Amino acid sequence: MGAIERFTGSARRLGVEPRIQRFPEGTKTAAAAAQAIGCDVAQIVKSLVFMADGRPVIAFTSGANRVDPSKLAQVAGASEARRASPEEARAATGFAVGGTPPFGHPDSLPTYVDPTLLAFQEVWAAAGTPDSVFPLPPSELQRAAGAQPADFTEG
Repeated sequence: MGAIERFTGSARRLGVEPRIQRFPEGTKTAAAAAQAIGCDVAQIVKSLVFMADGRPVIAFTSGANRVDPSKLAQVAGASEARRASPEEARAATGFAVGGTPPFGHPDSLPTYVDPTLLAFQEVWAAAGTPDSVFPLPPSELQRAAGAQPADFTEG
């Protein structure tokens, strides 16, 4: 079973019916995704895996923002946090970097959401591959992922 099919099955079990769109040119970066979709880069959900004291955590940040690892460590109750390697991210979520969806991972991970995302009516997240995305209301993102709003961005 492919990554999109695995994600879609998980999403449906969570009560989300993703309207997946595919862009052959890729949506691997927030800027590329926003350009392909035709939305503001701030509406792109970056699903980033970090290692907080050696444990994986997920941070959803707006495509316009960057994660401050020290703030994220504090939010996660850890002494330090660093970006996960591609191998660590895949092991934690079951998906490759650039296509990591916000939910549908094999294990439930501590998940935090950038409040900037919650201000939009609609945001766009990866759907399992670097060329697939889907829209959803931020409240649905937060609910389905079990994400806690937290201030962990730079600035």
